Amino acid sequence: MNKVISHGLQIGKDQKGDNQRHENGYQFNDIGFIDDISIIADTPEGRQKLLNVVQEFTAWCGMQINVKKTYLLVIDNYKKRREQEPALPWTLAIYGETLQAINLDDVCRYLGYWGTGNGDMRATKEVVTQKIIAARDLIKCHPLTPELATELFTSKGMGVLHFSAALIEWSESELNDVKRLCVQAYKNAWHLPQSTASALLIFPKTRSNESTLPMAVLIQELLLHAERCMRHEDVVQKILLAGLNNSLDEW
Repeated sequence: MNKVISHGLQIGKDQKGDNQRHENGYQFNDIGFIDDISIIADTPEGRQKLLNVVQEFTAWCGMQINVKKTYLLVIDNYKKRREQEPALPWTLAIYGETLQAINLDDVCRYLGYWGTGNGDMRATKEVVTQKIIAARDLIKCHPLTPELATELFTSKGMGVLHFSAALIEWSESELNDVKRLCVQAYKNAWHLPQSTASALLIFPKTRSNESTLPMAVLIQELLLHAERCMRHEDVVQKILLAGLNNSLDEW
């Protein structure tokens, strides 16, 4: 499906659309996943032309676009320009319906991530934190074995961190806050008082009952993400390699 949609948008880019240029020089005008797709252009005219291509493509193949779930998000990190220029009446339409516009600082959800148009992903971190707290509280007075309670928390609480860890930047202090919540949950799982020494749960297995902690999740998911990005010789692989080379130069 992604290949077909990308082909349609490639036609739009070549013939009548607009495209986005990555900082390393690679060009693209869409990001697709299963049946979700984002089309990207530098100008309102380019965006409308790409929408027209999508409309022609869906009419040809019989697909339907849910206009109520389709939004316009203007991304602009140039703060000085935003302050100097008045807000423009951005309007885009498909099937004769005008798309709802999202303000730059409004939080929106896309593919399980919450963020704003200017790249602020604090909402995702808040969602992760709240779900970990809910999973911690779920096993406060549980009737399960400690092993099953630990597995339940790891699935419901740490699972949401696994999902977003590779693409969301966490500070050391933020990870420490999440770590404290996890340790509290593991103490609940083992029916231990919260005053119990945390070392029993966070030291390596050779010296304690080691538990899954945020830093380990972050490292694991970053490695898996890099591996996935390297599987195919495409733009994603080129961007990752360029980023790795930049990191080598910087560090």
